[in-house]
Amino acid sequence: MYISHLSLTNFRNYTTQEIDLPVGAIVLCGDNAQGKTNFLEAIYLLATSKSPRASADRELVNWSTKGQDMPFSRLSADVSDRNGAVQVEIVLTAQPGGDDLEQDRFQKRIKVNGLARRATDLIGVIRVVMFDPHDTDIVSGSPALRRRYLDATNSQIDPVYLRNLQQYNKVIVQRNSLLRMIKENRAHSDELEFWDEQLIETGAYIIEKRLQNIEKMSLIAGEIHQQLTNETEKLEAVYLESISGKTAQDITSSFRESLKRAQRQEIARGLSVVGPHRDDLRLLVDGVNMCIYGSRGQHRTIALSLKLAQAKYIHNTTGDSPILLLDDVLSELDSERRRHLLNTTKNYQQAVITATDWDHFDAGFLTTAVKFTVSSGTLEKTQ
Repeated sequence: MYISHLSLTNFRNYTTQEIDLPVGAIVLCGDNAQGKTNFLEAIYLLATSKSPRASADRELVNWSTKGQDMPFSRLSADVSDRNGAVQVEIVLTAQPGGDDLEQDRFQKRIKVNGLARRATDLIGVIRVVMFDPHDTDIVSGSPALRRRYLDATNSQIDPVYLRNLQQYNKVIVQRNSLLRMIKENRAHSDELEFWDEQLIETGAYIIEKRLQNIEKMSLIAGEIHQQLTNETEKLEAVYLESISGKTAQDITSSFRESLKRAQRQEIARGLSVVGPHRDDLRLLVDGVNMCIYGSRGQHRTIALSLKLAQAKYIHNTTGDSPILLLDDVLSELDSERRRHLLNTTKNYQQAVITATDWDHFDAGFLTTAVKFTVSSGTLEKTQ
């Protein structure tokens, strides 16, 4: 899978950018705050409908549009995979009523091959795996970040998983509201039965797929981590499920019993405490829990191993290699790990790598990569 053409209008610091992109490794080099990360963010947004760093869509719209009658941002990509060509477009348009870009609400319109689509329909059309410096939080941060890592992988390869995950999250909100009402004597506990069954049906599928996939991904991550550490460290990812069982039937049965046991506690807290939204991923190096221990360098290498394992697993499962986006990943790696990482990019149809210095790349790699200098929201091809 690769993007052959990318078009950006009023996106971040890109006023207008039309660019053809080749298959293979693409290097974007430039000073900080010139638009390298914004370029990767645009590709990620086109793949997922969400930004990996913006909290609101208005942050994505170029500040120069302030004062226009209808501030907007448009992103478009022509994509090729083993099934043919696809065109994806996202347009963000300010809604009437605001005169300040910071306060405006933006409508997001998504089209695939010219036809309007929901955000959920976009997942899997463009498959991407992105690594940026904040991904060390997968290791050192909250369990929610590790669950998000699993969900991002599973959603790109299994539309049924995505639908179950979305429904599960809706059920949690409704069920928590009911639990608070029961706690306040405004509802009866018998009303939980309907929501419990919804929770079990969707949650059991999520747990089953997480267990199946993390077992395979852990093996891949372990192999990659050994290569990155010159075989000095052994990485293992272990899924910590709140519901026991391996098969869908076992998980369903265990889930139902766990909800019965926890009902009194859940009503007292007004909160759902059982289910995949409470699970975690334990990351062990030589048996030591790296979510608690480990250096900054170890966390970075583990996170990189997990992201490369995610990319390889998506490739193995779908038959299409995802687009690999590596943002400022080389600056804190030693020369041996840089060499291995850059060599790994050859396994993907397209990999976009950002850096602030050409010296982060060896000469042999640069001779095979397509190079762009990024300055003030403009890409210029470099020989």
